[in-house]
Amino acid sequence: MKSGIILSLFLITSCLAAFGQEAQPRKVKKQDAAVAEKGLVKVSIMYPFAEGKTFDMEYYETKHMPMVAKYLGSNLVRYTIEKGLASGIPNQPLPYMAIGTFYVKNLNEYQSAIAPNRDAIRADFVNYTNITPVILVSEVVR
Repeated sequence: MKSGIILSLFLITSCLAAFGQEAQPRKVKKQDAAVAEKGLVKVSIMYPFAEGKTFDMEYYETKHMPMVAKYLGSNLVRYTIEKGLASGIPNQPLPYMAIGTFYVKNLNEYQSAIAPNRDAIRADFVNYTNITPVILVSEVVR
């Protein structure tokens, strides 16, 4: 058991070192604590990497995500935008080019806000990507 834990820690440290990061605990900021609030609904919009696919991060950050955020109104707690850098396994392809995440208070309110705007949201895809996103709706449990 002890050797398994040591091996796991070694592998994690090795992976972090391979990507130029040190294995140090991260300080939790107040804004991070708010996002981790138990019970929030997390909507992750993931854009898988594939040869020939494109993604305009500037447009996504300055136009698309703010547009969708406005539709969500006061139900929206926060949203984040992530740019994929590497796979978690060295020498493997990047799994996602980007991930956008909305943290909302209520799933029904989210769906009610998105439904009448779905066509506008989808029509905007061509302005920043040729990727069909994968969407995961989940509940923050911790």
